Amino acid sequence: MRTRPFDSVEEAAGSPDGHPPETDPPAYNRIATALADRITSGVYAPGGRLPSGSELCREFGVSPMTVRRALTILDNQGLISGEKGRGVFARSVDLADSVFRLDSLTGDWLDDDAEIRLLSASMTRADETVAAMLAVETGERIVHLQRLVLHEGAPVMHHKEYIRYDPRQPLVESQLQLTSLHAFLDSGRARRFPRGELTLTAVALDEEGAQALGQPLGSLALRLEHIFRERDRTPVSWGWFVMRAELFRLRARLGPQ
Repeated sequence: MRTRPFDSVEEAAGSPDGHPPETDPPAYNRIATALADRITSGVYAPGGRLPSGSELCREFGVSPMTVRRALTILDNQGLISGEKGRGVFARSVDLADSVFRLDSLTGDWLDDDAEIRLLSASMTRADETVAAMLAVETGERIVHLQRLVLHEGAPVMHHKEYIRYDPRQPLVESQLQLTSLHAFLDSGRARRFPRGELTLTAVALDEEGAQALGQPLGSLALRLEHIFRERDRTPVSWGWFVMRAELFRLRARLGPQ
């Protein structure tokens, strides 16, 4: 029978009936949560020094190893920074620490009722702009796709995409078979697109976008441009979503989760 060392004297003591607690979180998690609350509430001001390791050991009744594990959690969350010979200091929580996901742009309508409709799929020749974005020669053969994303039968996103043509790769076939909207929006992290960049801008709908989304010409919309790359940074796909602005919001989380 294998056993593990206790993280703290609290855990070693167990519950009043003599059995170790089974439902309580580990001591280092409880300490990390307590310290995170102090940082985010201002008890430890940005740039302020946290108590020393020995002081935290005495306060929480735990071993130095447990305190170190708690501080490692806070460091990974970006809430503290350590300076050798000086101590550990609280960091401010700001927007630079936030993480945005492509699928966080979508509102509550993103559910199983949303569908992708392939409008067109054709071979074409790269003009100067497409050639520059995909790092191919002007006039080289490429694949051009257009899709429409609908919710409850109404268009909400229009998507245009240009893909480097390589008959040795199954990329085009896999793109044509996409039916899950979640997988579609998450394609930037899929194996075939290990790298990429996204650019979000506010635009006024041109004639093509207005017609596709059934909106008046010049209506406010969001344009999400994407370029996906292989691991060696070779461009694979370039395109953009045009989205009805009122249906989307951007949400991020700050601080400890």
